Amino acid sequence: MGYCSFLAAFVIVLTISVWTNYVNGKLVQNGCDIFQGSWVLDNSYPLYESSQCPFIERQFDCRKNGRPDKEYSKYRWQPSGCKLPRFNGVEFLKKLKGKRLIFVGDSLSLNQWQSLTCMLHVALPQAKYISRTVNGLSNFTFPDYDASILFYRNAFLVDIVSEARGRVLKLDSISTSKIWGGMDVLIFDSWHWWLHTGRKQPWDWIVDGNNTVKDMDRLTAYEKALNTWAKWIDSNVDPTKTQVFFQGVSPDHASGQGSNAKNCEGQTQPLKRPGSPLPAEQVLEKILRGMGKPVYLLNVTTLSQLRIDGHPSVYGHGGHRDMDCSHWCLSGVPDTWNEFLSALLN
Repeated sequence: MGYCSFLAAFVIVLTISVWTNYVNGKLVQNGCDIFQGSWVLDNSYPLYESSQCPFIERQFDCRKNGRPDKEYSKYRWQPSGCKLPRFNGVEFLKKLKGKRLIFVGDSLSLNQWQSLTCMLHVALPQAKYISRTVNGLSNFTFPDYDASILFYRNAFLVDIVSEARGRVLKLDSISTSKIWGGMDVLIFDSWHWWLHTGRKQPWDWIVDGNNTVKDMDRLTAYEKALNTWAKWIDSNVDPTKTQVFFQGVSPDHASGQGSNAKNCEGQTQPLKRPGSPLPAEQVLEKILRGMGKPVYLLNVTTLSQLRIDGHPSVYGHGGHRDMDCSHWCLSGVPDTWNEFLSALLN
């Protein structure tokens, strides 16, 4: 195994063994895996109230939508054997000064992007910010830091194009990379839309090399698309200039995974045990292990599986008509994802 492949495989495990102490805001404790631990109630959380974030999306603002309980926003992730640094907005923007960070993915990427912009806005309430969306690219900028946090919606990472025969999902084409090429920090996400069928399915045909089919096993299609993405990263990213993350697979609780609950409705406490490993996460980890360039996995799956209480449920934009056990309330679980991001950002 070459050095780069070894590094990529090492990053998948992503323990804090690369840091030797935790002093002055730096992760430094040997052998600590920040993604293994437990959720503990902490009355110093949340990091912000949704009412303090004037631009929060309605679908994530569970408090404004009438959710009466508050504990879901007060849980802090406690790794086994070390401490995850509390988010520091000033330090985050110092790291990001003069840089552009972009989230690329589906509405779970939007969820995390919204969380981060809220965390930064509340941490620096007097700092000027500019928020705008042009041609599908959302850009939240702090001019004083020359720092931009962007979001671009691309649920599959590969291309979907309109042709005479209909909408075509191209598993070996990734032309939208021109949007994120040249960014300093890349954070990708993809999985949930691969499962949609019927009217929610956004393609009519799938092109895989020289083959065109109406459909295929979705996990197989996901893996093929991730291989296309991985080849693009390996061919185009200079790791001395660009840091790459993958969000990992955010779990849903539509079927009450790991409990006797029918779904996430009415859930106010985390589960005691996570559900079974998610096949999509296992595919993602396999792809990352085979890459030549380092990609940091924000391994949120297992710890988020415990948080059946963290979804909007009937307090999203759809109410009882559209139960939401996929996205997350803000403030809430994605804030912890961003604490991971902050700890690992160069």
